[in-house]
Amino acid sequence: MAEITHRTVKTHGIHLHLAEAGQGPLVLLLHGWPESWYSWRHQLSALADAGYHAVAPDVRGYGQSDKPQEIEAYSMKHLLGDFVGLLDALGEKTAVVVGHDWGAAMAWTCAALHPDRFRAVVGMSVPHMGRTPLPPTQLFKHVFGEKWFYILYFQEPGVAEAEFEADIPKSVRLILAGVPSFDPQSPVVQARKPGDGFLTGVAAPETLPSWLTEEDIAYFAKELEGSGFRSGLNRYRNMDRDWAELPELATVKIEQPALFLIGEKDPGRAFAPIDPMKALVPNLQEPLVIPGAGHWIQQERAEEVNAALLAFLKALPA
Repeated sequence: MAEITHRTVKTHGIHLHLAEAGQGPLVLLLHGWPESWYSWRHQLSALADAGYHAVAPDVRGYGQSDKPQEIEAYSMKHLLGDFVGLLDALGEKTAVVVGHDWGAAMAWTCAALHPDRFRAVVGMSVPHMGRTPLPPTQLFKHVFGEKWFYILYFQEPGVAEAEFEADIPKSVRLILAGVPSFDPQSPVVQARKPGDGFLTGVAAPETLPSWLTEEDIAYFAKELEGSGFRSGLNRYRNMDRDWAELPELATVKIEQPALFLIGEKDPGRAFAPIDPMKALVPNLQEPLVIPGAGHWIQQERAEEVNAALLAFLKALPA
């Protein structure tokens, strides 16, 4: 098994911590909320062993990467600058970009707006949204009305941070081990009232799922104790800014080879349908729905995800 090594590089005016393994064509792995490079621990060595240079940064605001204070520092434009700059720092002209959760949105946008740098794209758990007809928070308010919805709860600076940082290990355990708060159809969520939190009404699981260990939780918690939750939550607070700054996403097509994976039980399927993205991603393979899997698929179903990734990569033009 290939060794995972760590270093820090400067890109786009900030420093990003990288975990990497292997040599060969570059595969860039982008994590989501509230995670770190560690979310790709099962993919780094597998990709390296198959002949690829796998690189998983801590996205700005996470882990050991720089953490700008300003909310607007977490706009999609800034993130794209980080990743294009990272390719430059690594001396690479192109990469295959792979993303999960918010990392999927970043990966899709990298492919859409920088097709000369990202030769193929894999999204996990979050489909390509293009550009919604209204700014996202307006759309969510229209859809959910007075009902509690986590993305709207995250909008007010300081509120969710205080809830999560009151007990970071407990928060990590609840978020990763099946908290229903992502699912607007969950009875727990439907029972919530304005002012309730992300963890309101959620009980700690008696046992962890088989894919998650106490050591995993401790690692994520340690990283978040260093970074806090603010920077990661600031990504949600830029959704309307992204809508205004990137109108081209309404029509630009992702022409590169593309793959989408999602867990059968991912709660995001309730409000982020797959089919609409097919018009904007004409070379999308048939989406792969992993039976029984939830949201954290590259951790939950590492072998299946690795097999799908490697099959996709091996089929790409040299």
